[in-house]
Amino acid sequence: MTEHITHWIAGKEHGGTATRTADVYDPATGRVTAHVALADAADVAEGVEAAAEAAKAWRATSLTRRTQVLFAFRQLLSERTEELAAIITAEHGKVLDDAVGEITRGLEVVEFACGIPHLLKGGFSEGVSTGVDVYSIRQPLGVVAIISPFNFPAMVPMWFFPIAIATGNAVILKPSEKDPSAAVWIARLWEEAGLPPGVFNVIHGDKVAVDALLEHPTVASVSFVGSTPVARYVYETGTRNGKRVQALGGAKNHMVVLPDADLDLAADAAVSAGFGAAGERCMAIATVVAVEPIADDLVARIAERMQGLRVGDGRRGCDMGPLITREHRDRVASYVDAGVDDGAALVVDGREPGEIDADGEGFWLGPTLFDRVRPDMSIYTDEIFGPVLGVVRASSYDEALSLVNDNPYGNGTAIFTNDGGAARRFQYDVQVGMVGINVPIPVPMAYYSFGGWKSSLFGDTHAHGMDGVHFFTRGKVVTSRWPEPSHGGINLGFPRHD
Repeated sequence: MTEHITHWIAGKEHGGTATRTADVYDPATGRVTAHVALADAADVAEGVEAAAEAAKAWRATSLTRRTQVLFAFRQLLSERTEELAAIITAEHGKVLDDAVGEITRGLEVVEFACGIPHLLKGGFSEGVSTGVDVYSIRQPLGVVAIISPFNFPAMVPMWFFPIAIATGNAVILKPSEKDPSAAVWIARLWEEAGLPPGVFNVIHGDKVAVDALLEHPTVASVSFVGSTPVARYVYETGTRNGKRVQALGGAKNHMVVLPDADLDLAADAAVSAGFGAAGERCMAIATVVAVEPIADDLVARIAERMQGLRVGDGRRGCDMGPLITREHRDRVASYVDAGVDDGAALVVDGREPGEIDADGEGFWLGPTLFDRVRPDMSIYTDEIFGPVLGVVRASSYDEALSLVNDNPYGNGTAIFTNDGGAARRFQYDVQVGMVGINVPIPVPMAYYSFGGWKSSLFGDTHAHGMDGVHFFTRGKVVTSRWPEPSHGGINLGFPRHD
């Protein structure tokens, strides 16, 4: 018997009114392990109604109480990280260590949100006129929607919902239908932490559910992470319906390696950042730009390290797991075919990964390395979102910089060098939102914002950090005059914040 995964609305399982379902696979075995309900517009409306009702009371809940719930959630998540990691690996396929790392990075945002009383402090100006004071406050939006991708079923939602909840909003999370169980597990954890019913809801679905959220008048904001075409659609549709939208799109991240770089360090980084999570990361390194004369040496070192990678079931201590679905595996493999047809040098062919440590017919594609990639090839221009790494050879720093800046995406980039001046020049010149210096995956800490430039972001607000606090709140300025003083009488007890 396969499991039936339902929505979570107003603090309980909700089967919904729609009859459509989607299969959920174990990518390492290729077997269907569950069916997930796909919401229709009526299901979305019911979830939004529950969230709107809960938001009224949650907004009125004191910052002290909200913070207590955040701390309780943080403690429970920290204690049960391994449990959630197993759920992620079973449905996404990434290895357990990677799943634990994903949760740990999400936990950083929860910890950041635990400091929300300090982050919500406004400003106060006394005596701007005779007897007049002016002060600013920030208030929650109400009902906020989060539409998250399959590649990080825990971390990406945690970029948004800890801050949204801490600032007094109620959340509708629409996870990917490919790996939905993590979202329901998180909802149950919130309940255990003491979050009131309806403040955190999970609605499963596909485009039907997404459109219903984008069009529902009560949904005040939408946070999205996914491909650039869908991010653009979400942004345009959401803003047309009067919503605040942050839509993070695709990427084609370059790693520039200068001739003075430590090539062993660079090779380790290229393999780690290129093939972690089978390349299914928006921050994965897809292109290594080798500034001559080091390309031959660097390619050889990368290929040598790839030979030692163990591919298989993520629960067996392997280095790299499967891709999320058979369709996606075939799509990625088609890019390998295209790279060969276009004349790139195929150094390591992942279409024949050799021995796989797994049972059943999983969705396997081994680590793949191309050399002598040209900017007109589809393996360079397109976001492949798989374990395919391409090396482009550049004759100079300026040529390498131009490759990065001319690319339509601007999510993340890295430079490897021992020259501090070159690194400083790169961080100044490069037109990308997140930059690593000898760091291949420059995902910032939670107190800094996460987000790209150009076609990697639609909207002007990044995820987490103070950008997140501002996104999930609205500013209000109050001008006040009190003609008569007042007091609350005598109370000798020590003042408390309730």
